[in-house]
Amino acid sequence: MSRIDTVRPSRFALLANPTRFLEISGRVLPYAYGAAAVLLVAGLAMALRAPEDYQQGITVRILFVHVPFAWLSMMTWTVMSLSALGLLVWRHPIAEVAIRTAAPIGAVFTFLCLFTGSVWGRPMWGTWWVWDARLTSVFVLFLMYLGLIALTRAFDEPQRAGRMSAVFVLVGFLVIPIIKFSVDWWNTLHQPASVLRMDGPSMDASYLWPLFLCAAGFTLLFFALHLTAMRTELRRRRIASLERRRAGAVA
Repeated sequence: MSRIDTVRPSRFALLANPTRFLEISGRVLPYAYGAAAVLLVAGLAMALRAPEDYQQGITVRILFVHVPFAWLSMMTWTVMSLSALGLLVWRHPIAEVAIRTAAPIGAVFTFLCLFTGSVWGRPMWGTWWVWDARLTSVFVLFLMYLGLIALTRAFDEPQRAGRMSAVFVLVGFLVIPIIKFSVDWWNTLHQPASVLRMDGPSMDASYLWPLFLCAAGFTLLFFALHLTAMRTELRRRRIASLERRRAGAVA
């Protein structure tokens, strides 16, 4: 037997097999959901005990859900962009499923970001909404999610829908740095970054730790939900394929 024959396939190649993906993800999911639950319970418990802000009062506690939602709205599109590269460059068969199933989850997180931001902004700014650079760019991202969901369902052929969706996702990724740096590039009502800064976080530890735990918990929850959605989509396609074969055999 040659050396080439003894080389095992990489994990990346193994995950390209839907059956292997279902097997591995099935093992990972219970731990992902469990870890997400532990982190969220710990983070939210600490958030409820966080001191009131001298200016914002008790409304400052909205940040413990608003900031993770904002982070996930951008991270989900980034995950889809990596999947788009996997589809267009490496022809990874699961990449199209990853894009299709991540879009609704990202849309929900982006909506929650906008909603909690409006609730937070009402007592702080005196209005539910302002067309400031950060809010407007996040709203554009939400519309992009809706457009992507419609695009993934506009074609009967998953391969064709996947290629067009991948191109749309990669082009749309340009809005992510705009959202991130909008508070630095333009004069906006939205406060500048207070966690990811070159000189370190400016937030007090009583806010930073529960925020970190909530962000980690929601991030794990996203990946757990994404894996669950991908497993559901792969099984749906298997059932549809079996039904077509059965119908063809009967005909």
